[in-house]
Amino acid sequence: MLPALSLGLWHNFGSSENYENMRQMCFTAFDLGITHFDLANNYGPAPGSAEVNFGRIVADDLKPYRDELVISTKAGYDMWEGPYGDRGSRKHLLASLDQSLKRMKLDYVDIFYHHRRDPETPLEESMMALDQAVKSGKALYAGISNYDKESTAQAAAILKDLRCPFIINQRRYSIFDRTIEEDGVKSYAGENGIGIIAFSPLAQGMLTTKYLNGIPADSRIRTDGRFLKESDITEERMGQIRALNELADERGESLPQMALAWDLKDDDVTSVIIGASRPEQIVENCKMLESAPFTEQQLQRIEEICRGGR
Repeated sequence: MLPALSLGLWHNFGSSENYENMRQMCFTAFDLGITHFDLANNYGPAPGSAEVNFGRIVADDLKPYRDELVISTKAGYDMWEGPYGDRGSRKHLLASLDQSLKRMKLDYVDIFYHHRRDPETPLEESMMALDQAVKSGKALYAGISNYDKESTAQAAAILKDLRCPFIINQRRYSIFDRTIEEDGVKSYAGENGIGIIAFSPLAQGMLTTKYLNGIPADSRIRTDGRFLKESDITEERMGQIRALNELADERGESLPQMALAWDLKDDDVTSVIIGASRPEQIVENCKMLESAPFTEQQLQRIEEICRGGR
């Protein structure tokens, strides 16, 4: 029972950001029905700072509404120095959760995720750590992130035997990234009562109008090229973005609104994580909740665009 849109704190909640802007983004999201706030131990920069800032907002402003909030965090990517600050060991997961709760000044989180499958740690060890997190009362539900179909099925079987409430897999999904369809995890999750929550629904900004007139100087490509590179903005991709933008105009909405609505077009996706740098972006994104259903012709047109046609 997650809201259609969730607010991700991966960017714009770090130690160098404006705290009052963070507060207003959280207030705007909550006022618009976004009750789920998605974090991880290393969100920042600096790692951990997003949890510190969000914990301050909860303590100062949102504490009376704690029972209306779904707060999630994760562990599994590089967080602190030494052999236990990364990956999927019991030591890393449980120590990281304790650190996250301390940073956010919380007694528990609603969902605790293993952030990625660790091939160097037996899957049973990682899942037993999630189970302990839940049974200790430090988390209400277990989740996984970036797990493919095979690993998802294995994790689900282990957690079922442990009688641990495993509810969701968080994966990248957008009009431009169909990996969860191709590896089968989307259909598997739907058939087995597991939620899918999608991140990067706007393909790192490509499913916006940001790049229609070139690459802005302050874009993430210029400042952080880890996930989206200048070489990704090809002429072919630009043609696809323009064609999708035309379709969004015909539907009476913005390209980001259409892209978010597309992610939620069927029941297999539980929620979509949005990011924002200011409250107005959250307001605009939430307008997609009024989007008309896609017609078969519109869905076919999107497929044709993605294959390179118009």
